[in-house]
Amino acid sequence: MATSYTTTLTALPEHIDILGHVNNAVWVRWMEQVATEHWMRDADPAHLDAYVWVVTRHEIDYSGNVKEGEAVTVRTWIPQGPRGARFDRLMEFTGPDGKVKVSAKSTWAIIDKATGRILRVPPEVAARFLD
Repeated sequence: MATSYTTTLTALPEHIDILGHVNNAVWVRWMEQVATEHWMRDADPAHLDAYVWVVTRHEIDYSGNVKEGEAVTVRTWIPQGPRGARFDRLMEFTGPDGKVKVSAKSTWAIIDKATGRILRVPPEVAARFLD
């Protein structure tokens, strides 16, 4: 099973700010979208029904711009096992020139859907996303 997830996103007119490139808020939305796609693709179906994830922290470095019509390749992965209820997810957005435009680290916490409470990440949940 793949432990990383890669997809492509294209900058549409609604993603562009007054400076003519993808707005910072769009990068954050894309981060959540790609993380969710990775979870949906690789999680055990029983885990999809039992748990939900929430972001507790984002760290984003902007190294370049992406303009309308340009596509970025996005790769996300989890570099190490969880710490209690949390784990870090890394993400890179590479532009059409092959250069990383945005890199990010997000910390996510797992919540039990039935109780609405944070819990320690079960080992069987983490195992599907680690090397």
